Amino acid sequence: MYQCCIFDLDGTLLDTLTAISYTCNVTLEAFGYASIERERYKFLAGDGAGKLIERALLEQEGKDVSRYEEVLALYQENFAKYCMYQVKPYDGIPELLEFLKKEGIKITVLSNKPHLRAIDNIETVFGKGYFDHIQGEREDVKRKPDPSGVYQIMNQLGFEQKDCLYLGDTNTDMQTGKNAGLDTVGVTWGFRPEEELLAFHPAYIAHHPSDIQKIIESKKM
Repeated sequence: MYQCCIFDLDGTLLDTLTAISYTCNVTLEAFGYASIERERYKFLAGDGAGKLIERALLEQEGKDVSRYEEVLALYQENFAKYCMYQVKPYDGIPELLEFLKKEGIKITVLSNKPHLRAIDNIETVFGKGYFDHIQGEREDVKRKPDPSGVYQIMNQLGFEQKDCLYLGDTNTDMQTGKNAGLDTVGVTWGFRPEEELLAFHPAYIAHHPSDIQKIIESKKM
């Protein structure tokens, strides 16, 4: 039976798309760039703030990234203000987390979102101390899909690969779980289409958080 679930944050636990798109568009407009439609951010986000800004600049006419450092700095400043803008858990996530806690399964977060903003998101929505571990992007841990963050969580909580289930909504997440040697769940309610997840052959596909409960219960048999 699984003893720990390692969740991606954006597009898996929380619908943060509006916060990301709003913050990035406010930042782009401050430099005279065009805003980008909200749905497009499903494909721009997922690999950290730096990659988000790079992709957003490449969406602009001329594809000029010469002001990348300036834009990134302002984005980080703005995101500290707006990271909770219209953020909410996906339907069924609170119930899934309560189920996991009742089963004695540790719940953790591994995100490419800046570390302090990951804490802001999770603790504002679910409360301080509700999750057993929250880990965002930090200088001492390589970004996903590098498995370093997964290993750090396992080491800190005393788990082995067989004990852990990794859950996420993007190709980066599928690669992360695979690179770490964990059973991986691709969730389809987030930022990316099911076809993208299936291309990496996850152990499971979940269309609703209740499907994850079924996966956990199947392992008890």
